[in-house]
Amino acid sequence: MDKQFAVQVESGKKGVDGEPSLGPVYRNLLAKDGFPPLDSDLKTTWDVFRNSVEKYPDNKMLGWRELVDGKWGPYLWKTYKTVYEEVLNTASALRASGIEPGCKVGIYGSNCPQWIVAMEACNAQSYISVPLYDTLGPGAVNFILDHAEVDVVFVQDKKVKELLNPECVHTQRLKLIVCFASMKEEEKNKADSMGIKSYAWNEFLHMGSKVPSGLQTPEPSAICTIMYTSGTSGDPKGVILTHANTTINIRGVDLFMEQFEDKMTTDDVYLSFLPLAHILDRMIEEYFIRKGASIGFYHGDINALRDDMMELKPTFLAGVPRVLERIHEGVLKGLEEVNPRRRKIFNILYNYKLRWMKAGYKQKYASPLADLLAFRKVKNRLGGRIRLIVSGGAPLSSEVEEFLRVTSCAFVLQGYGMTETCGLATLGFPDEMCMLGTVGSPFVYTDFRLEEVPEMGYDPLSDPPRGEICLRGQTSFSGYYKNPELTNEVIKDGWFHTGDIGEMQPNGVLIIIDRKKHLIKLSQGEYIALEHLEKVYGITPIVEDIWVYGDSFKSSLVAVIVPSKEHSEKWAHQNGLKVSYPELCQMTQLRDYILSELKSIAQRNKLRGFEYIKGIIVESRSFEDEKDLLTATMKKRRDKLINRYKAGIDNVYKNLIVNKH
Repeated sequence: MDKQFAVQVESGKKGVDGEPSLGPVYRNLLAKDGFPPLDSDLKTTWDVFRNSVEKYPDNKMLGWRELVDGKWGPYLWKTYKTVYEEVLNTASALRASGIEPGCKVGIYGSNCPQWIVAMEACNAQSYISVPLYDTLGPGAVNFILDHAEVDVVFVQDKKVKELLNPECVHTQRLKLIVCFASMKEEEKNKADSMGIKSYAWNEFLHMGSKVPSGLQTPEPSAICTIMYTSGTSGDPKGVILTHANTTINIRGVDLFMEQFEDKMTTDDVYLSFLPLAHILDRMIEEYFIRKGASIGFYHGDINALRDDMMELKPTFLAGVPRVLERIHEGVLKGLEEVNPRRRKIFNILYNYKLRWMKAGYKQKYASPLADLLAFRKVKNRLGGRIRLIVSGGAPLSSEVEEFLRVTSCAFVLQGYGMTETCGLATLGFPDEMCMLGTVGSPFVYTDFRLEEVPEMGYDPLSDPPRGEICLRGQTSFSGYYKNPELTNEVIKDGWFHTGDIGEMQPNGVLIIIDRKKHLIKLSQGEYIALEHLEKVYGITPIVEDIWVYGDSFKSSLVAVIVPSKEHSEKWAHQNGLKVSYPELCQMTQLRDYILSELKSIAQRNKLRGFEYIKGIIVESRSFEDEKDLLTATMKKRRDKLINRYKAGIDNVYKNLIVNKH
């Protein structure tokens, strides 16, 4: 019998009278006899912070870098005690400004110490924090201010102009603006003219220190945060999360981690660059605070992340697949530049270590020699101290995951969850090769099951069991703020319907295979999971980004490709083409080369004939540069992409027909 990672607590039910079939209910092994008891010292996120301040007052808590003579300097640190004093001053200043418990407080800006101070001040006074993020566009900030009825905004200096932009009409409902540093004179005057009090950071804290007030700490059932998440269509949805949701999640991670010999310590350091306005980074930081460990913030430029890594030397890295793909590409590029003999040695050592890992050896014992000779360099690219890499936010390709598992000298695992589940819904185990390409098993406080999706042919009672992932448990959200229709659409009989399609493995481990919405049917009646194909094709080095298109009136797929500038220019150079990059993207030679690369990756991955891409549009600008083509979490907005490329797609299909004849 293979090792099991989940336990079945209820059996499945066949659907009758048009009702969908339901798969068995699974739980984490730690919850086989019921969910484990909660921690009585840990009822709210304020408890989490206050306990750590008492236990670890002098530990480094928050680190940041400052510009010194045009260069980013070393990390500077605030201890738990110092941060606590700043939080108390901020909390007192908010009360002195007439802000009552239950009021909504917006936080708007890149990750930095002030963000966390503002968040903890909300936790201290029973305010509800509402992260504002502009990757949803300026319209979203305006929408959230109004929809969540925000009274106060803490804002990064460079975001003040967005807030005071005349198009952001709902700024006028604010009573107070506090800037992470200081505001320009004309910005202050503009706020005054709108009847909004505004403060520089130090001025606000100083005011609070003069009028210390008692704290009005929250109940566990109180709302901790309303976190807006981007739908792939329509307005952002406000997910309501309570203090209990957050602390139960933290307790679950405590229990989960107790099972392993490697322990997290106060010396662990996290590099924070995923937006704090999203659940993944927020929950990781809450957990680091729980453990008295250190959080170092990136200096604000995602493309210069490596510089922060070398300076901070983090022990924990959480990334979305795109970030981890870039690390993978960077190592492969480095390999191209060494002599063939050394490349061959690298590959031999890679396969040697992988073989021992597959045989069940822990990654650190699989091949210390290979680590020393070859993989230490990969580890050093990440700062040299990485112990754990977690991928979330979207599926990570097995190729990249395996590569990092072998070469990073760290644990690599994927988790799955969303804002609605307060982060974690499933989580992988370290050092288990059977988890490669999966998102692990149900989290400690989660009930999990699959539900039939008849129109897509997914049935949780067939083999393999497949269906829509449904979750229930103590970390699930209580609904969307002021949107009962949408809440009732996704929460039925206490089960949250995620819209993701999963496949349950015999060992209790989950693979995400699809989204409920993005399945299309080609004219020959074959179903195609577009996002899965984008993942497969996206590994090709020449492809920076790809959007695959098909519809039920056509029998083949086409795609819009954003080529990798570096690889394209290198290819052009090798082929004696001396043209600018935008001109290169217009050339049929490059188009044909990309098509041949896509074909070879399709063959390598044994794709079925109708999954091959038959025609492409080559786009020189990245999807990120174009407004509205992506959601805040970098998921493609298919409706917007169709509008943008409709004419080009029709053209590609026309040419396919011409060429056929």
